[in-house]
Amino acid sequence: MNNQGRPTATDTAPPRAAKKTFTTNRALQLEEPLIFEHGRPDVTGVDLDEPETFASRLGGLEREETIGLPGLSEPEALRHYVRLSQKNYSIDAGIYPLGSCTMKHNPRINEAMARLPGFADIHPLQPQSTVQGALELIDTLAHWLMEMTGTHAVAMPPKAGAHGELCGLMAIRAAIDARGEASTRKIVLAPDSAHGTNPATAAMVGFSVRSIPAGADGVVAVESVRAALGPDVAAIMLTNPNTCGLFERDIVQIAEAVREAGGYFYCDGANFNALMGKARPGDLGVDAMHINLHKTFSTPHGGGGPGAGPVVLSERLAPFAPVPFVVRNNDAYALREQASGQSFGRMTAFHGQMGMFVRALSFMLSHGSDGLRQASEDAVLNANYIRAGLADILSSPFGDRPCMHEVLFDDKWLDGTGLTMLDIAKALIDEGFHPMTMYFPLVVHGAMLIEPTESESLASLNLFIATVRDVAFRIQRGETEAFHAAPIFAPRQRLDETRAARNPVLRWTARKPIRG
Repeated sequence: MNNQGRPTATDTAPPRAAKKTFTTNRALQLEEPLIFEHGRPDVTGVDLDEPETFASRLGGLEREETIGLPGLSEPEALRHYVRLSQKNYSIDAGIYPLGSCTMKHNPRINEAMARLPGFADIHPLQPQSTVQGALELIDTLAHWLMEMTGTHAVAMPPKAGAHGELCGLMAIRAAIDARGEASTRKIVLAPDSAHGTNPATAAMVGFSVRSIPAGADGVVAVESVRAALGPDVAAIMLTNPNTCGLFERDIVQIAEAVREAGGYFYCDGANFNALMGKARPGDLGVDAMHINLHKTFSTPHGGGGPGAGPVVLSERLAPFAPVPFVVRNNDAYALREQASGQSFGRMTAFHGQMGMFVRALSFMLSHGSDGLRQASEDAVLNANYIRAGLADILSSPFGDRPCMHEVLFDDKWLDGTGLTMLDIAKALIDEGFHPMTMYFPLVVHGAMLIEPTESESLASLNLFIATVRDVAFRIQRGETEAFHAAPIFAPRQRLDETRAARNPVLRWTARKPIRG
């Protein structure tokens, strides 16, 4: 039993031999075969007439065998996909504590707005006179992004965070080229705790990366940055709050030092949810920053995407912004398609992700400035509530100090138990929780990064905290053997992830059909 008198997974786990059923189903947790195993290629749920005689235009490349697609009736097809959907964890099912991912609730008003015909049914090649409402929405969203960040321009086309990084670095490279320093400024500074995409993006643009160590307190000291600066430095890429969930307290001094050395300040905007309505990055000295609309402003994340990563630019970088961008002439809106002046050109075929733009602006307008500020405050409050609720039983790499919108623990509390953070993550699956982010950031051994966002209620946070505490109490009591087998209630139980990664099965092989 746990400390609330409820049965734990250890109490209720059935013997291994007793867990099999004839159907392999487990109550309402249904075993679902692949659609090729489920269907029959000789039948179909739709009656199709035989095609009339026709002359092939495939030049001898016609298929010689049947295509082999599975045939299902309408109920079978519907049940198949409904069952698959029930196997997927989502923010609509429960708390999604992934750190650095900002998996917040997506208000349904956003979905209703995105499905309006004037937004959902348009095509990027329509005459611009027929999409004036969409262009006005993009222009309005761009205005508020600049207002919220204290910047002078915004590039809307980037499709996600890493794409936004590419856009920002390309603008920085164009600015350096315009100064005639392309042959000398080849270095981008990146902290050890940077997102992995930061050094990858810098290398893709043609820069070399020089690492900046974080201090024992988890943040970058301005002295470390000054020591790495020189005439060869083009920019610094800094995340604030950083990936340890801490605010970079020297950010203004770092920005000033980089600018004095002739470089530019790129800020990774993945964690803007902690600053929204509280601090404007442009006021802190940031020259470029991508904003993950699919994180900060609640648009669907991951499989519900796609993403959107507009890049805000300082006055120094505004002339180098890419095309296309929206311009307003009297009461009409138009897309400036041709690069001119110092613009680095075009990086995408069209102008971003319309569905994401609609959802983001809907989120902004329905919250208002005070609501956006409260969202950030609540996200930070929720993370610190979890930190306080687990501080006496888990270990933290930077002591019991306040965090921003995510809280970081390490694995020192597991010393001597024979368990790893991976075992903890698997145990939480049995308890009905999606695991938190594991082993990131890499600067902390056995990292466990938790970001509850502002979406979670007090009851939701309390249940999560109580569950993690119960797991820890079981470990303290020496009940560690069950953790090596977890999860036991998941459809596939404990997988050999190492073998799966090294020897992936990439081809489906037909088995005996489940249904005749």
